[in-house]
Amino acid sequence: MSSQVVLITGGLTGIGRAAALAFAKKGAKVVVAGRRDEAGKALAKELRTLGAEAEFINADVRQEDDIRNAVDKTVARFGRLDVAVNNAGTEGRGGPITDQTAESYAATLDTYVLGVLLSMKHEVRVMQKQGSGNIINISSTYGHEGAAGASVYVASKHAVEGITKSVALEVVKSGIRVNAIAPGPVDTGMLTRFTGTAENKAALVTTVPMGRLGVSEEQANAIVFIASEEASFITGHILNVDGGKSH
Repeated sequence: MSSQVVLITGGLTGIGRAAALAFAKKGAKVVVAGRRDEAGKALAKELRTLGAEAEFINADVRQEDDIRNAVDKTVARFGRLDVAVNNAGTEGRGGPITDQTAESYAATLDTYVLGVLLSMKHEVRVMQKQGSGNIINISSTYGHEGAAGASVYVASKHAVEGITKSVALEVVKSGIRVNAIAPGPVDTGMLTRFTGTAENKAALVTTVPMGRLGVSEEQANAIVFIASEEASFITGHILNVDGGKSH
């Protein structure tokens, strides 16, 4: 783990931030990418206090030049890219299908689907030259289930799982593993913004057999495991980290 170079998109909050901290504690070199300079620089500084080499790169995953630059800067700084965690997200706009528009569709799909596609394009580009690498996409239990009032979000996460499985097959002989984790409800700011009310958030707890929301650190532990040699024969897999919600 100590030799790994890790790039995390959407790395400034929630699961991405927790993953950055978890990798840093394992001795990895960590690059966090996001759109907020002040928060990004503060996180990189925090990671360095843990003894890790760390950098922040401003990047919007919807812009191909940004993600190409983030990947290339990571390789220029550390010589390689071993692990990529594609975590950039948005709460989008929930509600019935009759309320959805081309704009609400684009706001969600451009981040979750286009962003993952562009990120993987450039991550695979450098990993193929190395002959090794790990890509971990962040899906959701809604990547393989339905949810009333969340049709656009559900569509985006189904797409993430399909892309994950397809690219895993494309690159399996290149020494690259591609997997995804599928969180259930995780107690983050984005969940609060999406659900809208404390009552809606509390209602999600009833869907989880363990009787509580997940936390970002649990997702981070799963990401670190999937990226490790202990998971060396796992590819094209969607790992549910959801307290039994998908059962």
